[in-house]
Amino acid sequence: MGNGVREGPVEFQRDVEPVAARIPAEDNQEKKKVLNSLMSGALAGAVAKTAVAPLDRTKIMFQGSSWAGMNKKCPGCGIYHTYLNEGFWSLWRGNSATMVRVIPYAAIQFCAHEEYKQILGNYYGFQGKALTPFPRFIAGSLAGTTAAMLTYPLDMVRARMAVTPKEMYSSIVHVFIRISREEGLKTLYRGFTPTILGVIPYAGLSFFTYETLKKVHAEHSGKAQPSPPERLLFGACAGLIGQSASYPLDVVRRRMQTAGVLGHTYSSILLTMQEIVREEGLVRGLYKGLSMNWVKGPIAVGISFTTFDLTQILLRKLQHGPGLER
Repeated sequence: MGNGVREGPVEFQRDVEPVAARIPAEDNQEKKKVLNSLMSGALAGAVAKTAVAPLDRTKIMFQGSSWAGMNKKCPGCGIYHTYLNEGFWSLWRGNSATMVRVIPYAAIQFCAHEEYKQILGNYYGFQGKALTPFPRFIAGSLAGTTAAMLTYPLDMVRARMAVTPKEMYSSIVHVFIRISREEGLKTLYRGFTPTILGVIPYAGLSFFTYETLKKVHAEHSGKAQPSPPERLLFGACAGLIGQSASYPLDVVRRRMQTAGVLGHTYSSILLTMQEIVREEGLVRGLYKGLSMNWVKGPIAVGISFTTFDLTQILLRKLQHGPGLER
């Protein structure tokens, strides 16, 4: 009888203590995972955008302008023209604004994508396994939408700095102040709707394509992880498909963002499209600069996805030792 009384609480303590201990451990692991995703995403965005900054600025100038001379020249000539007139470092003009935007944007997008994958995996019963195609697309679209909503004013500032002479805006803060005073705070969200409409297919198809190619590669090669060059190739394919699908909305977004300094007034997506098509034609207008995007986009997205994956792997190895790969 006495033995029975003593043994009961001893067993109870042995059963309960490990459960209580696991709760903070799981919280810490989740916090580390989110922090790793944020750091990896920030680095991925910064490296990718800096690498293609000259092409990116020239693309924005193509999209934001109806200057006939620009249409007749190849995109590479636009870079050379900028270099001759403004100097070598002018090719990276607006890149500081790009970094201010792209670091939080990429950090939020990649981190959100990891979280949405986990949420959808739990919902559809795919815990620890690759998502099926539709949830894979939804996870990417939600990640891109979340990042765009939280960082949109910074994208507006970056576009303004890219298409204006350096004398007009002295700094990122100056852009915010002048837009707020001269055009109103509402202007900071001009072009927001086409941005969201464009980011849904862009981010959805980009993440979907990249994750799908990695899954197919693992099934056919027998290797758990692709090599860095293979990741670059998969990311390039993802960028090519995603940006081609959403490009007309990207042009509309840039026109609405830069309208205040280029002498145009665009009140809606449809009216902007109609004016672009009427003045410049369907292909020359809505797909202006697409050839450059087929160079810039795959490079940027390939570098971005590859940098994110490799940084994730490195951080996990540093925290847990070798053997843990994404």
